[in-house]
Amino acid sequence: MAGAARRRDGHVTQERMLEEAMAAIAENGLATLTMSALAERLGTSGGHILYYFGSKDLLLLAALRWSEASLAEERRALMTRRTTAERKLDQFLRLYLPRGPRDPRWTLWIELWARTPGNDALREAQEELDRGWQEDLEALLAAGVERRRFAPLDIGARASELLALLDGLSTRVVLGQESGRDPRPALEVARSAARALVAPYGSGTDGTPAAGRAG
Repeated sequence: MAGAARRRDGHVTQERMLEEAMAAIAENGLATLTMSALAERLGTSGGHILYYFGSKDLLLLAALRWSEASLAEERRALMTRRTTAERKLDQFLRLYLPRGPRDPRWTLWIELWARTPGNDALREAQEELDRGWQEDLEALLAAGVERRRFAPLDIGARASELLALLDGLSTRVVLGQESGRDPRPALEVARSAARALVAPYGSGTDGTPAAGRAG
């Protein structure tokens, strides 16, 4: 968490701006988040916020990076944890999925996805952040195969497939298309998908459960 909202010179810190932006998104969504509204929450001016971020798009991107940095630290801790590959994969799913329909990180992701086609900076940032999740999931799966917890599989392809499924599922949660505000149904769907895509060791040499292979 950020420290005091203001420095001694009376200026709101950048971290505090990002923290408050995420809080505002969690409370009311993106529709009501304007520079003037954020400035009012912080007791500063919209010009002061623009001085640091330049535009609303850049503020949103900075807020997403700030949020993702915290999750990256949690992923690094998860990767070094002394537990089974299956439990690490389950915890990875928990980290990736939104906490509920008002999850500010996922609200930001959906907003920025819509803006990336015409914005090179946003697209490059999205690819960078996605790459971190992809690389960590690949490392997790590779370690599981090496330790004979998971059956042999095309690690890059399976990681991409699972992340794509998680993206779709997360979008449904944030848009309120999953039941209620409880994230557990989405987690159960993600677990089921992970079991289908990442087979336990001994179930099939190609990583596909023997019962599910064609012909």
